[in-house]
Amino acid sequence: MDFLIATGDLHECRVQESEPPAPAEGEALLTVEHFGLTSNNITYAAFGEAMSYWKFFPAPDGWGRMPVWGFATVAKSRAEGLPEGARIYGYLPPSSELIVTPARAGAQGFIDASPHRAELPAAYNSYLRTDADPSYDAEREDQQMLLRPLFFTSWLIDDFLRDSELFGAGTVVLSSASSKTASGLAFLLSRDGAAEVLGLTSARSAEYTRSIGVYDEVLTYDELGSLPQGRSVYVDMSGDAGVRAAVHSHFASELAHSAVVGATHHDRMGAVPEDLPGPRPTFFFAPDRVARRSDEWGRSGLEARLAAAWAPYVAWTDGWLNVTRAAGPEALRTVYLDLLDGRIDPAGAHVLSLPR
Repeated sequence: MDFLIATGDLHECRVQESEPPAPAEGEALLTVEHFGLTSNNITYAAFGEAMSYWKFFPAPDGWGRMPVWGFATVAKSRAEGLPEGARIYGYLPPSSELIVTPARAGAQGFIDASPHRAELPAAYNSYLRTDADPSYDAEREDQQMLLRPLFFTSWLIDDFLRDSELFGAGTVVLSSASSKTASGLAFLLSRDGAAEVLGLTSARSAEYTRSIGVYDEVLTYDELGSLPQGRSVYVDMSGDAGVRAAVHSHFASELAHSAVVGATHHDRMGAVPEDLPGPRPTFFFAPDRVARRSDEWGRSGLEARLAAAWAPYVAWTDGWLNVTRAAGPEALRTVYLDLLDGRIDPAGAHVLSLPR
């Protein structure tokens, strides 16, 4: 069972049923147990062509399988080093099964070496066994599926900004401030007061965004004229061309860096005009940062640092995260479309499955 999205119209979606695939020699069949669905997945779909996200999990012509993060069990294995029954966490399709070609399989997990994934970012091809994952907590599986991919991005941006000494800025401005990736970054930046953290959000989400306590100031999008002065960094989680133009025009030469991360406002994305004031927006591609830090620290060193930051963050989310679980094609379709059209409460989160 596969949840498919039309690559030319993200509102068109359907479920396709077929016989479960059988693994060939060197392959394994994973049964997808459940996965999280957040605005992060909408970003994967919005950038499906541009960033090759559709290529991870092939689908019929004109359709795509949007990547999700979740847990799966090895149902059948014809791959050395990967036993049946092993439980893994990683990048999955919104499907009931997935065939993988495990390489470097061992106690820690494996890399999917399927030929179609060979040229895709390695960070998305790694699968961790739950019994060896330093961040795994059986009582917090929902948080891991829903928040860990987002927090990993937040943590990588925080690492990038601090490594760059915040580009000499005293303020970091985050759009789509109610999103979980933005609030995760705000949580990290607020730990030591290295910079003032300013959130931009919709009027509908402003009260919630202020209530979580990680922003020094929250402005709604119709209050952009009240932005402060001074050297600043803009981290764009929304992809909204109008907001980007307003922020760049306001700060102009005082804008030290403009990072593009997400597309929560995917319907308002636009080309970057040549005469946009300030620095050229630069796409922050998390796998590149993962590759750099993995080279410098080793994969185990990176995972250990992430786990140390994850524990206090996930404890903080207990105060506001509301998780809803559901199963089946109609539930998945409803949540997906609500996310696509911005109808999800920012404190809400969804765990889904497509059981046979």
